[in-house]
Amino acid sequence: MNGKNKYMNPYLAGVLLGFVLLTTIYITGRGLGASGAMKSVAVSAVKAAAPEHYNTTTYYRDYASDHPQGPMKSWLVFEMLGVLVGAFFSGVLSGRIGLKLEKGPGVTNTARLLGAIVGGFLFGFGSQLGRGCTSGSALSGMAVMSYGGIITMLAIFGSAYAFAWFFRKMWISR
Repeated sequence: MNGKNKYMNPYLAGVLLGFVLLTTIYITGRGLGASGAMKSVAVSAVKAAAPEHYNTTTYYRDYASDHPQGPMKSWLVFEMLGVLVGAFFSGVLSGRIGLKLEKGPGVTNTARLLGAIVGGFLFGFGSQLGRGCTSGSALSGMAVMSYGGIITMLAIFGSAYAFAWFFRKMWISR
């Protein structure tokens, strides 16, 4: 990294991500993922806010039997905490720490925030239907040559490429 470009070379970042994924599979027997950590947080919130509902619902009983030490003791929760801490330190080291809303010139702040929230909700919902997020299903799946992982990656990038044409004017300076 030089003073003018505060971003890591994307090819180097990709290779490093590959090594992290390989190491994770070697050490834990599982790949990377993020949506499972969010599920653990949601299950913990339901357990705290509505314990009777938590104790009487089959889904939560099954989840509890799969996670006997509790939902927050999942390795995915610790992985995501590491991602947050690492992202913070990366921002500090590169001088990019701070809050800002990135958007195109034709987009209002409200539209950008609403689009991000709705898009995040839809992607989270889809990750539960597809049994994994981009990291878990696509990256980790492709790393072990899973047919589902390859199809997931093609679907994610293919749909992004197809939809980019419709939304490009929001990001292009006039």
